[in-house]
Amino acid sequence: MTPAATDAFALRHIGPRPEDRDRMLHDLGVPTLDALIDQVVPSHIRRPDPLIEPPAETEAAFLTRLRTLEAKNARFRSFIGAGYYNTHTPAVIQRMVLENPGWYTPYTPYQAEIAQGRLEALLTFQTAVSDLTGMDVANASLLDEATAAAEAMTLLRRVSKKPASAVRMLVIGEVFPQVRELLVSRAEPLGLRVDFVADADAIADDVFGVMVQYPDGHGAVSDIAPIITRAHEAGALVAVGSDLLALTLLVPPGELGADVVYGSAQRFGVPLGYGGPHAAFFATREAYVRQSPGRIIGVSVDAQGGSAYRMALQTREQHIRREKATSNICTAQALLANIAAFYAVFHGAEGLTDIAIRIHGHVTQLAAALTAMGLTLHNAAYFDTLRVSGVDAETLRAAAEAAQVNFRYLADGSIGISLDETSTSDDVLAISNVFGKVVGRGTQFDETAPSPVPVTLRRRSSFLTHPVFTEHRSELQITRFIRRLERRDIGLDTSMIPLGSCTMKLNAAAEMLPITWPGFAAVHPFVPVEQASGYQEIFRDLERMLCDITGFAAVSLQPNSGAQGELAGLMVIRAYHRARGDSHRTVVLIPSSAHGTNPASAVMAGMKVVVVACDTNGNVDLGDLRAKAEQHKDTLAALMVTYPSTHGVYEDAIREICEVVHAHGGQVYMDGANMNAQVGLTSPALIGADVCHLNLHKTFAIPHGGGGPGMGPIGVARHLAPYLPSHPVVTTGGGASGIHAISAAPWGSALILLISYAYMSMLGGDGMTEATRYAILNANYIKARLEGPYAVLYTGREGRVAHELILDLRPLKQASGIDEMDVAKRLMDYGFHAPTVSFPVPGTLMIEPTESEDRDELDRFCDAMLAIRAEIQAVIDGTVDPNDNVLKHAPHTAAVVMADQWTRPYPRSLAAFPLPYLRTMKVWPTVGRIDNPFGDRHLVCACPPMTEYAEETVGA
Repeated sequence: MTPAATDAFALRHIGPRPEDRDRMLHDLGVPTLDALIDQVVPSHIRRPDPLIEPPAETEAAFLTRLRTLEAKNARFRSFIGAGYYNTHTPAVIQRMVLENPGWYTPYTPYQAEIAQGRLEALLTFQTAVSDLTGMDVANASLLDEATAAAEAMTLLRRVSKKPASAVRMLVIGEVFPQVRELLVSRAEPLGLRVDFVADADAIADDVFGVMVQYPDGHGAVSDIAPIITRAHEAGALVAVGSDLLALTLLVPPGELGADVVYGSAQRFGVPLGYGGPHAAFFATREAYVRQSPGRIIGVSVDAQGGSAYRMALQTREQHIRREKATSNICTAQALLANIAAFYAVFHGAEGLTDIAIRIHGHVTQLAAALTAMGLTLHNAAYFDTLRVSGVDAETLRAAAEAAQVNFRYLADGSIGISLDETSTSDDVLAISNVFGKVVGRGTQFDETAPSPVPVTLRRRSSFLTHPVFTEHRSELQITRFIRRLERRDIGLDTSMIPLGSCTMKLNAAAEMLPITWPGFAAVHPFVPVEQASGYQEIFRDLERMLCDITGFAAVSLQPNSGAQGELAGLMVIRAYHRARGDSHRTVVLIPSSAHGTNPASAVMAGMKVVVVACDTNGNVDLGDLRAKAEQHKDTLAALMVTYPSTHGVYEDAIREICEVVHAHGGQVYMDGANMNAQVGLTSPALIGADVCHLNLHKTFAIPHGGGGPGMGPIGVARHLAPYLPSHPVVTTGGGASGIHAISAAPWGSALILLISYAYMSMLGGDGMTEATRYAILNANYIKARLEGPYAVLYTGREGRVAHELILDLRPLKQASGIDEMDVAKRLMDYGFHAPTVSFPVPGTLMIEPTESEDRDELDRFCDAMLAIRAEIQAVIDGTVDPNDNVLKHAPHTAAVVMADQWTRPYPRSLAAFPLPYLRTMKVWPTVGRIDNPFGDRHLVCACPPMTEYAEETVGA
């Protein structure tokens, strides 16, 4: 191997070595990898030419080049605010969480027994939010503040006691422009109407909900209690947008009567990142908890009667309710919510209050200085933001930019100034000098200027009183706390996570490094575009690469999750039909095998879902598709289809499927969940699609972060490009015909786009194509090893699968009583996270190894699955009890295995060490099997009192 080859990133990213590849191909009975790909991928959809990306860069070369791009982002001090604020990420949290694969590589905690650390951290986040907002319950984060506001609007309509004809939502006073935009964007397809008014006098019978921001969108603090009272008297419910840091000093909205409180947790230690990713918070009354969007972490009991954390209520809600789902949210912002939770733990109530007081004190001094210059302050009371007039805005802008300072310039000519945790006395002086230079006045400071916040609006209630927020003051304590939680989880740093449809691949350290570089992490999303020229260059490169990969003409990077991408794609299709005078086209055809967010997104886009059957091989039933397309030809808007199919095969008839839809006036939306099996071999455009979303957190290596962040940009054909998402603050390229914004920030979670950019740049076109080929090889190798002992449910041509496969456990359940969940729990004893359970077919396991896993790890997983199959056979043969066996009792904790008494009919060694490798690399689940129904019946979604832990210890 040449020295240049040893530097190749692909060598580090792709798991199987050449000798492993050859042995695997031998086991598959094919001479070459090319021959395998020819058997798997239909020839009529193969790319005629390779990807045109430039040659792959080494890690060192890429990081050097990225430093030059970072330097192109101006390092101005931004006092723009508008929901985005600079913050200090405590070094211990940055190093041990944000930069730690033990926290950023785990998956959504659907298998709770091996996710207790993340679940406890998310429960801590919920507790902090509930305390600060004064609400009964909070969820485990949403995507961003603006979409959280939209979720608040739809929740108020769902729980309202007003008739369905009451479709008006009133927004009273000022809200952030991105919130205003997303409310309009989400309301119109659902038949709701948003009116922006100055006061509560507009509340009428047809108003189901009221929204108000506190402090408001321009920073003013005022008493919102009369608005809430007036709304409730009229039978309307109230959502309040707020700021967690401000609520350390202000009366919380829950104490003022709010029904929902939403906002962003970004300023709790999460970098600006040019707009994201940031965890939104969402809190509500206990009466509405079962209508709350997103994920809620609850407390249940395990098989030994101890407390255990789990996702409650909303777990995979879309797969159960589909088009009746209350939200299409799939990805949350778990990693960022955990950072915010640890930030609250790190500072505690006293520390957060001190930060808020320091910010407020600086703003009060600045207000006095500006007033002394003769300027007008429009906020009688404020927390961190002033709105100033009395100076020409353009003249001030020029002076500010000369001093490398950014303010917020409002439409009426006034200027917004927001300070934050990182602001210092020097910043106050610099801001004052900019204004003083323009108005020709010197700066005078009043160190004794009093707070303008009325006593009646100052917080008196306590918060963050649980011991978790008081017992970790030293760095050593919080280090041990974070590490203790980390040890309770399984991530990619532990073992393969074989989740079908989720593509848990290597998240390389070199891809992750740049997200904490200040030139990327500290950029406000609303700075002038020319100040972010490094980011803009990366965006153009990314768009070009994604266009090449998809075969499409244009890309929007704005959607900040896969589900957001689905919604964006459907809204683009909707706008296209409307522009052609076809607003009556509202029917979306969706195969019965589709991911549950597909129908949920269609309903959110104001469309009607018609389900298309699948045949016995798992493919779209062409006869049913033709019949449904003909039946709805006058109203057909689109088909949503996943390719390769959700069943893990390349359907030969995919082009015919797309042609049927086009012939009846519809567009084809391709769900990009399985794009890892397309890159470099075929493309959405080649199969006949018009639009697709791309899960960058799947195919393009953004870590799942324990349940988020994600990114879901969309690619579109040329005729759809004019309708790509716009933005109310920054021009994004959507144009005059562009749909309303889909996410709060112009380029979504821009910071983590760096990860996918690194992945593509270091692999290059050839490397990305090889990644696809090896993903197919690894899946077929697992199939070859497990087929026979297990039934493989669907295969394509010549008996092959794509990048994933489905094992059908229903025959085994019928014969033994052992089901897919028993296998999932038993895999924990073998040190593995389970494959995807009961999706897309109930009673099955869907396995996706990705290209990153080497043959030894694939064999270790297969050995575990075959050992479990032998354990099932023992039940079938009648040699072990069908209810009292190692599978039904799994997983086995160390406490259970090492208990003084052992009464089970199998040896302890079988419970803990069923295969030899486990004696040197054992991962112990920290809780036994969790009782999910108990947790839903007895919902506890805040940190339990410490007395419960004491009782557990005594009882143990």
